[in-house]
Parts: sequence; structure tokens; C-alpha cells
Amino acid sequence: MCGIAGIFGPDWRRSQLEAMVASQRHRGPDAEGVYVDPTSTAGLGHNRLSIIDLSPAGQQPMSSYDGNCRIVFNGEIYNYLELRSEIGDYPYRSRTDTEVILAAYERWGQDCLDRLIGMFAFLIWDERNRCLFAARDRFGVKPLNYHHQPNGTLLLASEIKALLAAGVPMRQDPVTWSTYLTYGAQDHSERTFWEGVRSLPPGHSLIWQDGGVSLSRWYDLAERVGSEFDGRPSQIVQEEYMALLNESVRLRFRSDVPVGINLSGGLDSSTLLGAVQAVQGPESDVKAFTFVTGAPEYDELPWVEQMLAQTRHPSVTCRLEPGDVPDLAESVQAHQDEPFGGLPTLAYARLFERARAEGVIVLLDGQGMDEQWAGYDYYLAAMDGTAAGLVQGAKEKPVRPECLTPEFRTLAEAFEMPLPFPDQLRNLQYRDALYTKIPRVLRFNDRVSMRSSTELREPFLDHRLFELALRQPHERKIVSGTRKWLLRRMARQLLPDIVAEAPKRPVQTPQREWLRAPLQQWAGDRIEESLSAYGKTWLDINSVRAEWRNYCDGASDNSFYIWQWVNLGLMVETEVTAFYE
Repeated sequence: MCGIAGIFGPDWRRSQLEAMVASQRHRGPDAEGVYVDPTSTAGLGHNRLSIIDLSPAGQQPMSSYDGNCRIVFNGEIYNYLELRSEIGDYPYRSRTDTEVILAAYERWGQDCLDRLIGMFAFLIWDERNRCLFAARDRFGVKPLNYHHQPNGTLLLASEIKALLAAGVPMRQDPVTWSTYLTYGAQDHSERTFWEGVRSLPPGHSLIWQDGGVSLSRWYDLAERVGSEFDGRPSQIVQEEYMALLNESVRLRFRSDVPVGINLSGGLDSSTLLGAVQAVQGPESDVKAFTFVTGAPEYDELPWVEQMLAQTRHPSVTCRLEPGDVPDLAESVQAHQDEPFGGLPTLAYARLFERARAEGVIVLLDGQGMDEQWAGYDYYLAAMDGTAAGLVQGAKEKPVRPECLTPEFRTLAEAFEMPLPFPDQLRNLQYRDALYTKIPRVLRFNDRVSMRSSTELREPFLDHRLFELALRQPHERKIVSGTRKWLLRRMARQLLPDIVAEAPKRPVQTPQREWLRAPLQQWAGDRIEESLSAYGKTWLDINSVRAEWRNYCDGASDNSFYIWQWVNLGLMVETEVTAFYE
């Protein structure tokens, strides 16, 4: 995992590219490089976090053997050894997955994308055709942001701050902010929170040539799944899914640096542990990292300890306390560039800090099972024919659009839910996988892991697992109110029954309680910062203050809208300081 940057077109300076690379040094502290083609049309920049082939042969920008193509790449191609064998005779000069992408592009052109199993964002400058070919993985695990100037020049980077460092104007996008504050929607489209900065959508590629930019979708989950359900016996499906699960985990242990796992006490995380044991055997001793907050009603350490009791995995506990939040929130915000997910993201930040300190550079995580197997409570509501919300476990609406000024609220763009399937349940799963849940969590987690120069891998986001799960009929997902039914059956092959029956809990940090009590003064100050900057234009000052008082008095069962205002205040403080001092 690394940081990538590129500039293509006329009238740019090498110093801009170097500034982009410098701004992303946390993503790759092991090496950095810049390439500018002889005509100064194309520039590539790279920050390296060495994971596979730690030798200098793995440094980037990397050239094809004949010099016709150059690449900068962020991510991992987990099946690179199999692809290397399939491609056959190619004069490799390294043992990296990066060079396999170059060889695959030389062999199959743009069709190489469908052969890649992994997480990736890359830029390939094709000297023969004088064009850029860029692509992002199927679920958008790895980020790629871009800015297309009126003169045709295109700037791309892993993080928005790199574009700003190159001179892209720093203006907040009021439409994105209004949509976020009105509906709670974010990371559901190409728009970012910055005007003129776009995010290449998951499963898309981009071509730049002669100043023009074209995007195309190379992967469509709904198209791959199809409208028909899987009619095979459930036992056959279980065997196929378990084989794919084990292969996915096995592939994601390919690394020349230490690998660990993130564990909570839930079904998904414990399924990950069971798969690790199945793949590596009972002697596996990779470290298991768990965050805690000292709040017994939220902490899942007892479940984790029970899971690990009969294994050789060392348990590493990473604690977040209220006193950590103010400074940590500023640091995390400086790396996020956009709003982030509150205290859970901060708890993850502590975990990645600890992993790096322990010498663990790669971590496996359990994201994606809820979307595959219908784990959220509102999936059950959809099955019952009632309205389906966006926030797990909350009884009331998560946002407060009435606290916005009328003029600002009219800028919001309502999210139109895609309906590629004939049934409501799969449409919700599809929505959460590509437009709501997974996209924003992936952004939060990418930035917070790279803040500590660690790589996060998501074995459950293997597209083959997702496609197989979405083909399953409803009765294999929800039975008598029990969600993720077939997954629980499969988990019993790996885990004790008590773990396979672990409850689905909506949150894992006491954000609601801390914002009301130990962090009330800090949160209130951040809200006042947001009102100072955006009161009267975006926010209705009296309404926000009234809702904040009500919240502190215990009048709400969720803190999503409170964190929105706190986060806006953090961005006022952090982003302006970062780019204007």
C-alpha cells in the first residue's frame, strides 16, 4: 500500500508533483520517486510502503522492460503469483505484484482488470499511445481523486491534500456539504467535499489523452450477480463459499512483512479468526488487535478473549480514553481531508498506531459480511415491508435538516436508491455495498491506517464472495428474525457455538455518552467553531444550539448529527491550518 500522484497535460511544473509526493509521505515512508517524461507531458509520483519484494527493485515509478509503459500503484494484487505463471515468458526484474500489472497490461490491455484479485488504484502512462490509463478496484478499497483543469491538464492522487498541495483551489463544495448535512449521504458519487475534486468511482477506469478525460465502468456487481437466485442445495453453496473464504484469507497473507488481524467480538471478526486458523493451522501466532474504551456495555474484549483462549494468537489491547480524543481528532482530521466516522475511527487510529509500534505492518479486517448476508436490523424491516433506514440500531432520524438555513438546504441532492434487482433486500444490500456503508468506511479506514503507515486488507470484500452471497435467496439470509443465517451455520464449522451466536451490536464506542459528559465542553467548542464559520449561511445558529442542549439533556438516541457539527468545526480548525499556515 502506498501513495500515488500524477500530472498529465501542459503548463505544469515538476515542483507541483514533488509537493504532491511530499504531502503523502505518511502513506509510504520507505521510498519515494518521481518520473517526468521527456516532453514534460506526463509526470508520475510515488510514496512506497514496502510490503512485497522489499528490495530496491520494487521502487516506483516502475518501467516496463521496454520502457514503453510506466506505473505507480497503490494496493495489492493478491493473485499476482498465479497471474505471473499465466502470463508466462516476460523479462521480470522484480518479485513485485506491481510489475505483474505491467506485464498483464502489455498482454491483455485494459482487459487485464478483470483478471486482478485485490485492492488497487494505479496510473499507467502508455508512451506508445501517449495516454494515461488509470483504474480503481471493484469496491473502491483504494482511493483515487482527480482534478481536470480547463486547459486539459489532469491531476490525480491518493489523497485530496496532494491535489491541494499542487495548487488546486481549496474551496468547500456546498452541494456535497448540504447533501451530507441534510440526508447524511457521503461517498455515494464522484463528488467530494471539495469543489472541482472528483473521486474515481469503484470499478471504473479513466483514460486521459490530448487533454480529454473519459470514464468507463469495468465492473458491475449487479450485472455479475444477475437477477436469478441460486437454486442449488445450500450444502453445495456452503462448500463453495467456505472454499472461497479460505482462499481469500490465504491470499491476503502474502506479504514480506508481519501480518496481524483486527478482532472485535462479533460474528464477522470471529469468522475471520476461524478462517485464519483454517488456513494457517492451530500453530498460527499472528497478533490479534482489539480496541477498547473502558465501557463494559460497548467493549468486546470478553468475547475476543474467549475466541483466543484455545489459540496461540497474542492479544494486543488498544485503549481509547476521553482525554485522547481532542488531539487525536485533530490529527485524524488532518489525514482524512473530509468528514470522518467519529469515535470508532479514532479508536481504529489508536489500533493502527499500536500495530505499527508492535512491528505489524499489515492488518486483516472483517468488513463486508453485514452487506453480504443481511446483518443490519433494517434489512429485517425491509423483509417485513416497513421503511429501511441508514443507521443500525437508531430509532430516530440520524440528521437534523431543520437546523440548516432554507437556502443551504435547497442545494442538497437527494440520493436515488439504485434498483438493479427485482427484490428489495438485495437492492438494500447493493446500496450499502456501493453507495452508503462500505464506501464511507473504506475511506475512513484507508486514511486512518495510512496515517500510521500500515496496510489494511479486507478479505471479505473479495468480489467472488460478494457475488456468491448476493445470489442466495432471502431464506438463506434471514430466518425467523435471525440475520446472517447461512453465515452463522458456516461459522459453526470454524467456531464454538457461543461465538457463532454473538449478538449484532450497533456501535462499539460510547460516543453518545462521551459527547454528553466527559467531552461535552470540547464538543460544544467545536460546534461553536462551525457556527462561527457557517452560522447564517449554512447553519441556523439558534436551532443548532437548541438541539445541542437537548442532546446534552439526553433527548436523543443517536449522535450522528452532533458529530456532523463537531466534524465541521474540526475541519474549520484543521484544514485551514494545514493549508494556509
